[in-house]
Amino acid sequence: MKDYQAWADEYSKQLATLYDADESKQLFLLAYSFISHKKPLHYALERHMPVADDIANQFLHMLQELQRGRPIQHIIGEADFFGLRFKVNEHTLIPRTETEELVDWIMKEYGNTRDLSILDIGTGSGSIAITLSKHLPHARVEALDISKDAIAVARDNAARLGVQVNFIEADVLEWDSFMQDSQRYTVIVSNPPYITPNEQAQMHINVLQYEPHSALFVEEHNPLLFYNVAADLAKKHMEHQGALFFEINQYLGQQTLDLLRKKGFEDVRLRKDLNNVDRMICAKMIF
Repeated sequence: MKDYQAWADEYSKQLATLYDADESKQLFLLAYSFISHKKPLHYALERHMPVADDIANQFLHMLQELQRGRPIQHIIGEADFFGLRFKVNEHTLIPRTETEELVDWIMKEYGNTRDLSILDIGTGSGSIAITLSKHLPHARVEALDISKDAIAVARDNAARLGVQVNFIEADVLEWDSFMQDSQRYTVIVSNPPYITPNEQAQMHINVLQYEPHSALFVEEHNPLLFYNVAADLAKKHMEHQGALFFEINQYLGQQTLDLLRKKGFEDVRLRKDLNNVDRMICAKMIF
């Protein structure tokens, strides 16, 4: 009968072709936490304890799924984001740490703003909209996505986390056909598709095979399509002293800055993420 340490070693060995040693260790700890219903730090106390057959079967099943390249968040059906647990599946992107930094920037800029209204474009699992609603309970939050399945996941997440978000199933490329002229937002935020086909070769199999391509990729000849559209929407529907926040392609930071400045945004700031790559933009317009 294997102990927990033996299972950790097995994960490291069997996943070596897909993940480095640190990633394999983190995957095992996530599996341990999910299966045992304990925090990962308990592993250090239990590493030499024998694993019962029913628990071992669960470890084996999860290992087999990981060997296929399936993301562990899809296996367990949840992902952590900003201290909250979000349901995710093949219809939604898995929330990332870089996006947490974008949310934190918004909260620091507008956390004390009264009559705050927020629009999240391309909400997916609802991680941005729901987190902002959770931490800024005075805000009115709306979120849109073209995917009916993603909207269903987002609504479920909002209900489970106890927040009110108005979810809209719509195509942002046709925003002028469904948005009323009077609609105004203090903050418009988007983490849109921004990965070009040429970048696919650098991506992990668990992203390419298991996450929705419509939420990831843009055509090579028009990589800033969604930024262009969202900026036009913001010009018409952003309140005085409001701001547009984007997560961006790290290779297109300057091009995104140029696009926003050409559209009349004057206070445009580019920020790097914790990996020291261009990742976020905040843009304001002097009315």
